[in-house]
Amino acid sequence: MSCPCGNSAPIEACCGRFISGDALPETAEELMRSRYTAYATQNIDYVVESHDPDTSDRVDRKFAESWSKEAKWESLEVVDTEAGGPEDEEGVVEFIARYTIEGARTQHHERSNFRKAEGRWYYTDGEMVKPKPIVRESPKVGRNEPCPCGSGKKYKKCCGVAA
Repeated sequence: MSCPCGNSAPIEACCGRFISGDALPETAEELMRSRYTAYATQNIDYVVESHDPDTSDRVDRKFAESWSKEAKWESLEVVDTEAGGPEDEEGVVEFIARYTIEGARTQHHERSNFRKAEGRWYYTDGEMVKPKPIVRESPKVGRNEPCPCGSGKKYKKCCGVAA
């Protein structure tokens, strides 16, 4: 089975080794990917253990367990990383986790902050990324203007007719 984090390696050779405790993530991105995999495989112990000890009291374990079990985890996309390498002490990873819950496809788009303490990466907190507003590429057509389809009719009598 390939790893849920999106890498083509088997889970045991990818995030599974971190979740099992056999290895520690070397980068903030590896930690973020392994936390996604932990959610996808309902391993909430790892989610809690990989949370910054200074703020782990903020973890809502019951919610995390519920979300993990109820969601059908579909894919992970890493959008951007800032620092978070093996030699860094802090890092930011922006990602989109796609999943289906109660029949509705949705996504969790977050910029996560990570810090390294005593050689180990921890998730500290994150901010949801709001979608960019949709910007109309062409000018708005008024109801009484000619229809842009070229029919010669007013927009309200042609393509602007409510269905």
